[in-house]
Amino acid sequence: MAPILFEDTFNILRIDPDGKKFDKVSRIEGQSDRFDAYILLDVNIDIYPINKDKRYTIGLATTLDLDGTPDTGYYNQGGRETLADKYEYVMHGRLYRVEEYGSGEQVKGEIYVSYGGLLMMLRVDQATSNKFDLDQRLFLLMKKTD
Repeated sequence: MAPILFEDTFNILRIDPDGKKFDKVSRIEGQSDRFDAYILLDVNIDIYPINKDKRYTIGLATTLDLDGTPDTGYYNQGGRETLADKYEYVMHGRLYRVEEYGSGEQVKGEIYVSYGGLLMMLRVDQATSNKFDLDQRLFLLMKKTD
């Protein structure tokens, strides 16, 4: 199985919480079910429209290869099945910042990833955020959940 570092189902709380900035991009704000994670994510709504009433499964992986072969930086559309086939929306980016959020026993980790200018901030427990490394290449995988 591909090395998925994080996967959870998110309820969309708000779309464009700070107002609409771009025609084809919306920022979604979501809260997860299982890991009590919080996400801010820019999505190209021209390609993948977001519905506030739907739930979305969002995952982060280091490679799209199902056997876990490390990503080489080149995508080969060779007709073989990849992790991307299991999702509806995929982006590739780089983790550029990792921070602590909160204090005491409520400390969480925040990871920041840029997907070619579309940004993501994910706030999760520290055990999960410790799986990520600065300057790591990550695939964001997203699909609607029933």
